[in-house]
Amino acid sequence: MYFIEQMTQNEIADVLGVGRVSVVRMLAEARARNEVKIGIESELAETVRLERALERTFGLQQALIAPLSSPDADPIPAISARTGSYLSDAMRSGMRVGVGWGRTLFSTLQFIGAKQLNDFQVISLLGGVGAARRYNPAEFAWRFAQIFQGEGYLIPTPAVVDSIETKIALVERCGLKDTFDMTNDLDAVLLSVGGIASATTFYRGGFLKEEDREALVRRGAVGDLLFHFYDREGVLVDHPVNQLVMSVDVDRLRKAPIRILTSGGEDKIDALLGAMSLIAPTIFITDENSARRMLDARGVVA
Repeated sequence: MYFIEQMTQNEIADVLGVGRVSVVRMLAEARARNEVKIGIESELAETVRLERALERTFGLQQALIAPLSSPDADPIPAISARTGSYLSDAMRSGMRVGVGWGRTLFSTLQFIGAKQLNDFQVISLLGGVGAARRYNPAEFAWRFAQIFQGEGYLIPTPAVVDSIETKIALVERCGLKDTFDMTNDLDAVLLSVGGIASATTFYRGGFLKEEDREALVRRGAVGDLLFHFYDREGVLVDHPVNQLVMSVDVDRLRKAPIRILTSGGEDKIDALLGAMSLIAPTIFITDENSARRMLDARGVVA
């Protein structure tokens, strides 16, 4: 009645014989259960200018910009909505897709249009399933595969192990080699980056200690991609965590013909600039403020 017949909340309350507050609650619950999806089809001239400027500056095949309601608005919901819309159209039958994790990616799930894809495979690119958390790699990969009725493959290990010997043993002798080998032939990767200047998903989840973060910062790290920490030029920093992380290495990721990077926020600008070199995304999705800051850092006027 509300979304299709365009009835007011008061009119719906009269038809159902309930109070208006109940109607508001039911509409909110329908949105929360993903029974209702809302998309924006129009293009804004300013965002188009930013998209073209990003494409020229960073050699992207396509940039997608999410507009914000105000300069201090949280960019994650807008980026997630833009990403979900893109993924709804971009995913195809027969694809093998490697996925990262984090708040931005997790938030895209509610904006992706569910459909059945044949022979669709999703591979989680990172361990980290030792404890149940909201932004867990396994949770995102599983739900992403479920949206398209595909098959999901996980890396059931901690995000970081205690030694290289442990990492080798887990991969070679504990059944993970086949999953890692699948990432040699990916059609697409879906990734986001984490900043390092303040607490991110990893630090909140207890995967790194504060002294680890401080040591990484001293060595020039500005962010991480699947727990690979790198500097502003996109070069991996010299720190043990880069050898002990249970994730697919960057060289394999760069072989995927479609490399989707979705992220934004004032605290991630340096991380995004470094990621342009580290992963060389083909598709980049961010918000308008982050786009302007990245272009300003390169001396480009959109």
